[in-house]
Amino acid sequence: MASEAMRDVRAGRLEQSEYAENFSDIHPPLNAHEAAVEADRCYFCYDAPCMIACPTSIDVPLFIRQIAAENAKGAAKTIFEQNILGGMCARVCPTETLCEQACVREIAEGKPVKIGQLQRYATDVLMREASDHPFERAPSTGKRVAVVGAGPAGLSCAHRLAMHGHDVTVFEAREKGGGLSEYGIAAYKSVDDFAQKELQFILDIGGITVETGKKLGADFSLSDLTGQFDAVFLGIGLANVNSLGVEGEDAEGCEDAVDYIAGLRQAADLSRLAIGRRVVVIGGGMTAIDIATQAKRLGAEEVTIAYRRGQDGMNASDYEQEVAQTSGVTIRHWLQPKALVLDDAGAVAGIELEYTSQANGTLSGTGETTTIAADQVFKAIGQSFDDHPLAGSGLDMDRGRIRTDENRKTSLATVWAGGDCVRSGEDLTVVSVEDGKIAAESIHATLSA
Repeated sequence: MASEAMRDVRAGRLEQSEYAENFSDIHPPLNAHEAAVEADRCYFCYDAPCMIACPTSIDVPLFIRQIAAENAKGAAKTIFEQNILGGMCARVCPTETLCEQACVREIAEGKPVKIGQLQRYATDVLMREASDHPFERAPSTGKRVAVVGAGPAGLSCAHRLAMHGHDVTVFEAREKGGGLSEYGIAAYKSVDDFAQKELQFILDIGGITVETGKKLGADFSLSDLTGQFDAVFLGIGLANVNSLGVEGEDAEGCEDAVDYIAGLRQAADLSRLAIGRRVVVIGGGMTAIDIATQAKRLGAEEVTIAYRRGQDGMNASDYEQEVAQTSGVTIRHWLQPKALVLDDAGAVAGIELEYTSQANGTLSGTGETTTIAADQVFKAIGQSFDDHPLAGSGLDMDRGRIRTDENRKTSLATVWAGGDCVRSGEDLTVVSVEDGKIAAESIHATLSA
């Protein structure tokens, strides 16, 4: 493999203008006229299957009717009442498999109302034009709540608790708040530093303090928090990236997709990011799609996603797969990693993959292999929960994540949890927002008793 081609990983593959174009907003926002025309397509269904399909139960017909009545700010408040991160969710939610899939027009015509884009239109108008925060903070209760993690679950919880008059301190391990919204999604889905603008919008209600660079298990323990605060919410996500489990995985050129995307999201100049000429991504979820698509947009000539099952088994939606493919990414199915191919210097030069087959729900290798030349191989086969920061805390676990009840309360009397760190459903931003909201209401009820 090393003799066939030299490894080629470098920055500056494109002209500066190409980076700006490739990472511009994938969905340019609707203007007022476009929003009005789209809103007019809604039937305002009484039983609202779109609302049922929304994990945060946003009253979709109501906010679309408000847009049609030229009341975008009112529409935004309707959205924010159920989902305070409605602006980001409008950008990153798989609406094509949630509210829009349930839309009556999708069922009848194959062309749903553009609910996600209408939600973005309304929330953008309010965040851009409103002089005051749309929600008023209740009088102080004197109760103090600690939130660990300034991601979607933690911020949703913190905002709802602040609305109820509780004083909230959010502890965040990274330098910035925002969590997945700031560090984990494709850059072309959220442009113009929107994650930080949304964070500030949430904090503007008052009563929330964010302390960055403070990590659970290093700077404080869970027992420290339970001893100092009336309640604690854990929204600590999934910190570990799953390994491929193949020889050579620690070689130069084999990288975690999550870490690379985080670096890309924080890069001041995309032309300084090194990317391989030939890239292979292992995985079939949103992270795999995001890293593959962005690698192509950074100038990689050949980008291949290898997934061990068929197309129907991929966690990434059909729409996201189409985004990758129209960007020039090749998706190959029924392939699992077998070994990394290294050059004379011990760096990645390719990957050997084994063909797979499935019978009676069981996946197995066929013994037949193929090799793909690669300068970089990205691991995107999921993340797992890191329980080390909670060692000795007494929290009950459920298959590697924190166990909670329907109110997101843990086995400890004053501790709640939500988001990806609990096993409550799909690992989606909108689900994390709902977890935070449910936990906040439960915390409020407990502190008010």
